[in-house]
Amino acid sequence: MSRSMLPRAPWWRATLAVLLLMAAPALWAAAALTQADLRPLAEDDFDAKRAAIVALAKADPKQAGPILQALQDDTLQFAPGVGMVRVEGERAIDAITGKPVEVDAAALQSLTLNNSLRAQIDGAAGSLLLSSPDATVRAQAIAALLERPEDAPREAVAAARQSEADTALRAQLDVIWANTVLADGSRDERLEAIRILGRDSDPVTRQRLQPLVERDESGQYREPDAQLRAAAQQALDNLQASERQAELIGNLFAGLSLGSVLLLAALGLAITYGLIGVINMAHGEFLMIGAYATWLVQSLFRTYLPDAFDWYLPAALPAAFLAAAAVGFVLERLVLRHLYGRPLETLLATFGVSLLLMQAVRMLFGAQNVEVANPSWMSGGVQWMPGLVIPYNRIVIVVFALAVVAIAWAVLNRTRLGLFVRATTQNRTMAACVGVRTWKVDSYAFAFGAGIAGLGGCALSQIGNVGPDLGQAYIIDSFMVVVLGGVGQLAGTIVGAFGLGIINKFIEPFYGAVLAKIIVLVLIVLFIQKRPQGLFALKGRSAEA
Repeated sequence: MSRSMLPRAPWWRATLAVLLLMAAPALWAAAALTQADLRPLAEDDFDAKRAAIVALAKADPKQAGPILQALQDDTLQFAPGVGMVRVEGERAIDAITGKPVEVDAAALQSLTLNNSLRAQIDGAAGSLLLSSPDATVRAQAIAALLERPEDAPREAVAAARQSEADTALRAQLDVIWANTVLADGSRDERLEAIRILGRDSDPVTRQRLQPLVERDESGQYREPDAQLRAAAQQALDNLQASERQAELIGNLFAGLSLGSVLLLAALGLAITYGLIGVINMAHGEFLMIGAYATWLVQSLFRTYLPDAFDWYLPAALPAAFLAAAAVGFVLERLVLRHLYGRPLETLLATFGVSLLLMQAVRMLFGAQNVEVANPSWMSGGVQWMPGLVIPYNRIVIVVFALAVVAIAWAVLNRTRLGLFVRATTQNRTMAACVGVRTWKVDSYAFAFGAGIAGLGGCALSQIGNVGPDLGQAYIIDSFMVVVLGGVGQLAGTIVGAFGLGIINKFIEPFYGAVLAKIIVLVLIVLFIQKRPQGLFALKGRSAEA
């Protein structure tokens, strides 16, 4: 059976038809169609055809949906002696019963439909779904129409927005309706459409409103109505203000996100640098170790506990802390304890250790980056406001960084080890005189600071790939945070990290990432010239020395 080659219907029509079939059980019962109802579609009376389409719109969607789809695809034909049939490949299916029928292919008659009838058919297809009593079905239909709202059936949308009780769905229907009348609706409809679109966050909306305030080649406004132009300009101004607000909040959150990463990277450094005075160039590698420990735990869960994969991250936290702390403890006992008081030798030695650790990781895990997947509860994001989506993983990292700060504060201020660390930091000689084993405090504090960096590496693994060079991107920024906040000051580290993160993200849109870092560095240098002790000065006799 031959089938004439016709232009394909717009994709959204097929989407509506699929939704019709899916929604059929949930829709209300309506009068059953008969072949007599469809017979006018094959006649020459266009008024009768319009009446038949109206009957389709009011019929049972289980029957009407496939028929409307066939009308849109030009596969509904008339077979003498049978009635209306849907042609599917080599088969003919009775449009009413849905059962295959035997027909003479040569006798099939195509239907004659003009543009007005096709628009009515599209409206009938849309109205069946938009009028459904099931909110889920209506939401699916509206979502399909939102993809190309200017092509939506105007009458069906107008009727649906008048009867829609759900506030959110009504707002979406308003946007669809506004797009259908913006170009050729009445003056009042166009004014209302402009006001509606002025509240819409879709970036394409600006492109649809912009022609209303533009001039043509001769210098005349494309839109002759001054009131419509003024309303369109006001709507564009509202959209621009909304975009600026979204950009401001987005930059602020991006700065907090970057600051939380810097805080995790610099927190351990602030503890060890303030206590021992060691310029540890290998601190970034503790981040790397924590990230690789997270990757190993993920691999174990994926292999042996696939059903519990979403819980690998809580298990990775202690593993990352212990792995980095163990390496830090060994580094302090074998290398750094012999170099106290000699900052240049310490800097060179830790730089060498940094290279050794990176090469060791390359030998064990390869030079290529490895991927650490987010658990399902950290995937996706929340729409904070129109045009602004905040990823869940970034939110979790900010909260996690604050939790780590709280734990570090509790350790330093509510434990015996913390008391010894604070005493040794303020006056090492006096602490030793009262029985504090300062060499042990150094080892434990250095291991604790390295472990915090390992937790930072665990967090970093959730927002990027893990590789041997991971820590190198954060070591300089970590030192800047420590110097800016004040050596050994927990509060200064917090303020410095978030302050640098926010300033960096507000400068980046104007000058780029590289120049932003340079500008931040210059600002820190100028600040240190005026206040060498940083934001928070170290208290105690060691600060006076």
